[in-house]
Amino acid sequence: MRFMIMVKEGETPQEGPPTSEMIAAMGRLNKEMIEAGVLLAMEGLRPSKFGMKMKFEGRTRKVTDGPFSETKELIGGFWIWQVKSMQEAIDWIRRSPFQGFDGGEVEIRPVFEPDDFGEAFTPELREQEARILAEANRNKA
Repeated sequence: MRFMIMVKEGETPQEGPPTSEMIAAMGRLNKEMIEAGVLLAMEGLRPSKFGMKMKFEGRTRKVTDGPFSETKELIGGFWIWQVKSMQEAIDWIRRSPFQGFDGGEVEIRPVFEPDDFGEAFTPELREQEARILAEANRNKA
């Protein structure tokens, strides 16, 4: 099963970039997850003051520049993990350095798998998605 682990924005105890110690601790955990075959992807996101939101209402598109007021609802970074269960994902996040951040929060959610869509995900649509993913993977290089 794949899971997305979302680290909430603004939950670290300091403003600005993380300290060398925090980066080193996360690096150790990420290395362990790579060696265990768990870590598929990861990225940190810049604060919401560098972002924007787009709201769709009929044919109208409303763009709002950051920062956004409810930072505890925003994502500051994420991992994609391949694990056997939700419990295994919980066990991995318990090993993270986030436990030292009072009020910190992460969200763990399962990622849809192709079979979750049943018959609506036809063989033709599966082939189309496979081609798109192959192209996206070529763009990573």
